[in-house]
Amino acid sequence: MKNSLKSTTFLAIVACWLWSTAFVGVKIGLENHTPLQFAGVRFFISGILIFLYFGKPKQYLAELKANIKFILLLSVVQIFAQYALFYSGINLVPSSLAAMIIGSQPLFIAVVAHFSFHNDKMTPLKTASILIGVVGIAIITLGRSKVEMKGELELLGIALLLINNLVSGYSNVIIAKSSKTVSPVVLSSTSLIIGGIMLSVVSVPLEGIHLGPFPPKYWYALAWLSFLSAAAITIWYSLLKRPGIKVSILNVWKFLIPVSGAALSWIIMKNEKPDFVSIFGMAIIATSLLALNYANRREIRLAALNEQKPNYK
Repeated sequence: MKNSLKSTTFLAIVACWLWSTAFVGVKIGLENHTPLQFAGVRFFISGILIFLYFGKPKQYLAELKANIKFILLLSVVQIFAQYALFYSGINLVPSSLAAMIIGSQPLFIAVVAHFSFHNDKMTPLKTASILIGVVGIAIITLGRSKVEMKGELELLGIALLLINNLVSGYSNVIIAKSSKTVSPVVLSSTSLIIGGIMLSVVSVPLEGIHLGPFPPKYWYALAWLSFLSAAAITIWYSLLKRPGIKVSILNVWKFLIPVSGAALSWIIMKNEKPDFVSIFGMAIIATSLLALNYANRREIRLAALNEQKPNYK
């Protein structure tokens, strides 16, 4: 039982479930606060929560000092750049189209991993399984809302979200390649704090300063979002740093985020009910995950057979 709870599959599902709960909280937050400033406050609090959980200030500062260049790079790429692109792009694109582009992120990450790792190539079976997942995302998204043009700046928004997907792939790769001298807990905490400060500073000239007053539901949303970011990002960083983990395969679990998000909407929202199109899309995503799991097991089996072959050189 303990081994199951520590397994990559279980922890990946937990992280994706946590991220899937963010949609309602972000919506509440953006109703009361500006995008970049709200994101900055959220991530700063998340980083502080992880620091308090870590509970070893001397070790924390030692790891920060020893890895400051890498931590700054990750803060800029993973937190500041990615979320600045995300929030800027999502404001220019219809929500349904944005959901499809963001939902295709595992495909972009797999492509980046293909050119970054010799043992994480895009095989035909892996490519097909990821594309099946993207189709499932599109079906769920189109089943819940129609794509409507939002104006001339829509192409710019699409470009920003596509760049966001590539940046996400790059950040996953650099974490997987990172030094083992920094723990995932310290890495997530420091990058969230520094990235949150960067977003907050940039938001001032662009959005002004917003100090409230905010309604109680805003504070509830901020508290939950801060917790889930702290937990999900720490889990994800720890998985990326595990030996033998393939970035492309791990990120396919992110196809579960819209599935879980839709299921939670059916449970929580009174005007949301399951429909055939959404369930069909979920079935396609399940097929994608099963196909990718088969492809991964096949690669592992072939690699083991190759190692067992005698070397006659």
